[in-house]
Amino acid sequence: MELHDVWFVLIAVLWTGYFFLEGFDFGVGVLTKLLARNRPEKRVLINTIGPVWDGNEVWLLSAGGATFAAFPEWYATLFSGFYLPLLLILVCLIVRGVAFEYRVKRPEENWQRNWETAIFWTSLIPAFLWGVAFGNIVHGVKIDQDFNYAGGVLDLLNPYALLGGLVTLALFTFHGTVFVGLKTVGEIRERARKLALRVGPVTALLALAFLLWTQSDRGDGASLVALVAAVASLVVALIAARARREGWAFALSGLTIVATVAMLFLTLFPNVMPSTLNPDWSLTVTNASSSPYTLKIMTWCAAIATPVVMVYQGWTYWVFRKRIGTQHIAETVH
Repeated sequence: MELHDVWFVLIAVLWTGYFFLEGFDFGVGVLTKLLARNRPEKRVLINTIGPVWDGNEVWLLSAGGATFAAFPEWYATLFSGFYLPLLLILVCLIVRGVAFEYRVKRPEENWQRNWETAIFWTSLIPAFLWGVAFGNIVHGVKIDQDFNYAGGVLDLLNPYALLGGLVTLALFTFHGTVFVGLKTVGEIRERARKLALRVGPVTALLALAFLLWTQSDRGDGASLVALVAAVASLVVALIAARARREGWAFALSGLTIVATVAMLFLTLFPNVMPSTLNPDWSLTVTNASSSPYTLKIMTWCAAIATPVVMVYQGWTYWVFRKRIGTQHIAETVH
């Protein structure tokens, strides 16, 4: 396997880790409007992801940085062609981080309510737009002979990509509900389980439609295995949620995300951005990659740094593993 193939796999792993981890905290952000009934319950939801949300975003920074260094042509075409949606995602992530920190800085009702609304929308919008973005990457976009994006913003809002956005939004919301069930106690835990049982079937139907479309468009035997794994994991996650086995439900909903992202990258390879204008103008792991020397240096750096980051993040989750409830929220901090 060539180094550019290795880095394609590593970038796929980084995006998978990002969607697995950031997926549930996007879902929790959406649930602040759908699940919480009062301010202490909203605080409980925010506290479930408070110690980890910023660490989850490290995976996004790593994926973007790895793409820039390993596949500069891919990075240039992607970020120029998808400039507006990616800028909107970036703005949402900035506002979302500020909202987490600023919400309790003042006691006024309007102040806290406005920041809570910001958390909801800045969780929902990226959860939808990431699906739209990856739908376009996999399905293909208008790339000319100079590897420049030749379409417009409206070209990105095609049916396949919009369905992909609905899938990621629904899947992240379901992932968030089972995470809340895993991390909370009391009434909010039970409501999270009931909501998961309502959101799960809708998610399964959307995911099945999207993955079957992907399989019929560009799939092969390997992607078919990933499709079956994704759908089966989601169904079993629903069964586990119904049985109040939150740990299994969370692991299986995460496996659904892993299998879904794996399928997208399997159908994409060896392309990194297919061209709908001419297949010969597609960006591939070969024509979009950096020099072998650059990839070699990157590989050594990744081999040293990645285990350290993963061990530290795993330790963070272990430290903050206990369940919480409204009884843990101070009356003066709502």
